[in-house]
Amino acid sequence: MNLGTDLHIRQIKEIEETPMALLTLADPSEQQVQSYLAKSDCYVAEIEGETVGVYVAGEISKDTIEIYNIAVKETFQGQGIGKYLLMDGVDRYRRAGYKMIEIGTGNSSIGQLALYQKVGFRMDRVIPDFFTDNYETHIYENGIWCRDMIRLKCQL
Repeated sequence: MNLGTDLHIRQIKEIEETPMALLTLADPSEQQVQSYLAKSDCYVAEIEGETVGVYVAGEISKDTIEIYNIAVKETFQGQGIGKYLLMDGVDRYRRAGYKMIEIGTGNSSIGQLALYQKVGFRMDRVIPDFFTDNYETHIYENGIWCRDMIRLKCQL
């Protein structure tokens, strides 16, 4: 697969169904996903018409955008699609005139923390107990209890 020619990213249309199954791979709370979908844009990555990835981004100030969710279908993970989606967001919002892009992830999200830093994000702060305070069930990744949110920023 050649990501440059086989993968296409586009904004979903209002009449289309949001790929909730994909979004809940990255955020297990459908209620949380619905809360940020209402104020955001949703982009899907497709290969030969199949949705293989998604990201959701929204403005948090006139200069700052946040990527609320980014996910890749499990059978397509490890192929660079997540990085491609992330770079699409960075490039798209830089061209739109934003100065900063933010993203948050769990303390247990080791792969995501590595990816975000490779793309140019830097750790900014920790929100202690974010996931224990805002989610009904405990989340475990990589054998680690996901309790705190790590916030990262990237200058555009």
